[in-house]
Amino acid sequence: MRLDLYSEGEIISGCRQGKRRFQELLYRRYAQKMYGICLSYAGERPLAQDMLQEAFIKVFRNIENFREEGSLEGWIRRIVVNTAIDILKQKANIIDKYFFKEEIVRASYHTESEALPKLQIDEILGLIARLPEGARVIFNLFAVEGYTHREIAEQLNISEGTSKSQYNRARDLLRNWLENLNGK
Repeated sequence: MRLDLYSEGEIISGCRQGKRRFQELLYRRYAQKMYGICLSYAGERPLAQDMLQEAFIKVFRNIENFREEGSLEGWIRRIVVNTAIDILKQKANIIDKYFFKEEIVRASYHTESEALPKLQIDEILGLIARLPEGARVIFNLFAVEGYTHREIAEQLNISEGTSKSQYNRARDLLRNWLENLNGK
């Protein structure tokens, strides 16, 4: 089935009617980009695939709530990000409850480094994936999604100071890794 045969409005309408063909079209149109988002949160392919699947289930269940005021891609992206965060919170709660009581390191990253343009997207995602789990979450929320430290603190139930301090830690880690890649 060709993606270009149907407009976004037709695809949305078909999804609202529960037609599998249109759900498949919607999935094929956005899955690759949303998978990249999931991978940047998960750090590993199996977890990213689970996140993507769960997010699209939510998309299809809630397509009636899409008001068509903003972009469909933005609406899906918000569901994907929230789903990824929810899954990571569940995972952290399970680890915390059954294995150990340790604060999850949370961080974010932004650099002016010249190394960034020379890297392929897979290399960048690989570096982000090396960050501690919480660091990946805050990196994505702050640097990619544009949340403020206050918003991150509210969403993750941490202090704003923790978000800021861990941002600096992640920035230093990533900067060091980038410098090592470039042989500085």
